[in-house]
Amino acid sequence: MKFIADENLGIRVPTYLQNVGFDIVSITEIARGKPDADVLTLANETGRILITLDKDFGELVFKEKLIHTGVLLLRLKDESIENKKRILLRELRSGKDFTKRFTVVREK
Repeated sequence: MKFIADENLGIRVPTYLQNVGFDIVSITEIARGKPDADVLTLANETGRILITLDKDFGELVFKEKLIHTGVLLLRLKDESIENKKRILLRELRSGKDFTKRFTVVREK
C-alpha cells in the first residue's frame, strides 16, 4: 500500500515512516495549501491512501461521495509527534488492508 500524509501530520511523521520502509509522501512537500477536495483527488489519482487528522474528509467521502483510494483518520487525544508515529506504525504494520476504506484510528 502507498500512502500520502496530509499537511496536519507535518513532515517528521511521514519522514519517519519512509525511514522504516513505508511508501509515503507528504502533501507538505508536494501540494502545500491545497483544499481538502484537491488533496483527496491527488491521493486517488496517485493510488495513495490518505492519512489525516482532519475529520472534514469524512464529509467529503460520505456526504459529497468523492472517490478515494482509502482514508485513515487519526482521532488522537495525544497529538504529539511521537504518539502519531507510534500509532501509525502499529496500524500500518497490523496487516490490515486500508484500500477503499475509511478507517478511523484511535489510541487503544
